[in-house]
This record gives sequence, C-alpha cells and structure tokens, in this order.
Amino acid sequence: MSVQNLNTFDPFADEGDPLNETAADVGTNEYIHIRIQQRNGRKTLTTLQGLPKQYDPKKLLKAFKKEFACNGTLVEDEKMGQVIQLQGDQRAKISTFLVENGLEKSTIKVHGF
Repeated sequence: MSVQNLNTFDPFADEGDPLNETAADVGTNEYIHIRIQQRNGRKTLTTLQGLPKQYDPKKLLKAFKKEFACNGTLVEDEKMGQVIQLQGDQRAKISTFLVENGLEKSTIKVHGF
C-alpha cells in the first residue's frame, strides 16, 4: 500500500506566473481584443490588439479612419506589439468591419462596459 500524500510534488512549480507573459506568448494568442478606455470626461479611446501577422496595421488604420470618420494612431507596445488606437467608442464598428472582411467572429473578443 502506498501513500500518495507523502510525495513531494508541487503542482504549481512548473507552471510559472500566468500574468507575466512575454511578447512571444502574446503573439501565439489567436484572439483579437477590442477594448475601450475612458479618457477625460466623456471622451473614450478604442484599442485593437492581437491582429494576425498577415494583416498590415497601417492599412487597417487608414481604412478604419476613413470608414468611421475618426482619428487614430498606431502605438508600439513592448508586451502587446502593435496596438491600433481610435478616438471614440468604435467597438461595434470595428467588430463588424473585421467580420465583413474575412475574419471569424469567434476570434474577436470585445471588452468594456
């Protein structure tokens, strides 16, 4: 008869910290995240991150700005890579735009209030 409780196995020793992701870990994530951030007063900022490598973020930004009549910029983040920022709450518009242009709806995550 063996006692399993006496083994010195730490189930969390090999896992590592899930919050401490590197840039390589973020690139393997298959989801596209659309988030909203509150600025001053009623002003908001919409961010888009996690685009596949086959899409050019500069061309997408130009298309978003023209389609949604808003301003935007491309920000380089050390953890997230390239992030597209747009003025205003553009979450629904970005989601429908990406679905209409060939991305699956199951790969898009919309966050926010």
